[in-house]
Amino acid sequence: MTDTEKVLNEHKSRKGKYEIVSTVPINTRDELSTFYTPGVAEVSRYISGDKRGVYDYTTKGNMIAIVSDGTRVLGLGNVGPEAGLPVMEGKAILFKKFGGVDAVPLCISVHDESEIIKFVTAIAPTFGAINIEDIESPKSFRIVDALSKTLDIPVFHDDQQGTGVVVLAALLNSLRLAEKKKDARIVINGAGSAGVGIVRLLVHAGLRNLVVLDSSGIIYRGRKENMNEFKEEIANTTNQEARSGALEDAVTGADVLIGVSKAGAFGSGLIATMNQKPIVFAMANPDPEIGYVEARDAGAFIAATGRSDTPNQVNNLLAFPSIMRGLLDARARRINYELLEGASKAIAKLAGKELSREKILPDVLDKKAAIKVATSVSVAVSEAAVRTGVAAIQKDPKEIRKQVAERINRYWRVERKILR
Repeated sequence: MTDTEKVLNEHKSRKGKYEIVSTVPINTRDELSTFYTPGVAEVSRYISGDKRGVYDYTTKGNMIAIVSDGTRVLGLGNVGPEAGLPVMEGKAILFKKFGGVDAVPLCISVHDESEIIKFVTAIAPTFGAINIEDIESPKSFRIVDALSKTLDIPVFHDDQQGTGVVVLAALLNSLRLAEKKKDARIVINGAGSAGVGIVRLLVHAGLRNLVVLDSSGIIYRGRKENMNEFKEEIANTTNQEARSGALEDAVTGADVLIGVSKAGAFGSGLIATMNQKPIVFAMANPDPEIGYVEARDAGAFIAATGRSDTPNQVNNLLAFPSIMRGLLDARARRINYELLEGASKAIAKLAGKELSREKILPDVLDKKAAIKVATSVSVAVSEAAVRTGVAAIQKDPKEIRKQVAERINRYWRVERKILR
């Protein structure tokens, strides 16, 4: 059986990757009358008098929507909402396993950004947060920006914000190992959702010596070709020396090279032109700009990819479930960059004594590490939400850590029973 046949058979035999399970029993008339009619009417009356009660009496406080129109799915491109559904299902179970967050995939057949904004606005009362996923850029940026201004729940864009958080965490540890400082020269190849997200967070964190490239070359102030408002933002916040040219021009003498572009974009000779102890993150998915072994053999002091079959996987899985957990715990109204930077620093710190050239980030597939990531990041996010005035409630950090650990442990126990 080929790998393709195995994957298809596993999905077909299970008819999808998740199901909805009740948290209450419905076995007696008393239970039926309590949890449905007539008892449930009392809950509705209470909430109609105080809408904040929806967080205490329903699933809203732990329920998010994963919204996609299927126009930019993984490395597949515009495959449509139906083909996007298995990916969103996978995302939903990762939110649950690593953050204790209940998530509903909503793959929609509208593609106009104004229609998507209307759709999300209409469903917002049901959810504690929205995760925008696999929508083509720059449309996705406009959708997130518009919704963030009007909704009173956070709108998270994993391709942008999740990628930015995990890259910053990996970069902080890599710079520490390479004994480089915040003025290190960083080249980012790719100006889509991930590239813009990385730039925004790095600039906020004080890593401003950046040069960014798209398919037309280096982005600089005054460039006319292939620009939009988000690339104009990049031009105005990076490349202070006004460099122009191709990737080779940008990389010569650079300390860090980050790829969020396409497979094979980095030749091994490129790394030889970089500064001493070069750091290379090749994150194109599923095939990187340069392989881990190839990058190390070419002289990379630290090499990383998005793949799980080599060391130093820089993967959003370390970020999005625990960030969402923290947002929900604080009942945050919106996301800001201080909150995201706090998440990055919490992840970076968890590498701890194991930090090395082959391990720049914690291993989230290890249960103990997963719980540490979820608890530490959720606390950091919640505290930043309170500190910056976007939190509706404030919980004791000890309470957050305890509740997050309980949620994750409970799901891992249930998961083991399901898969037996």
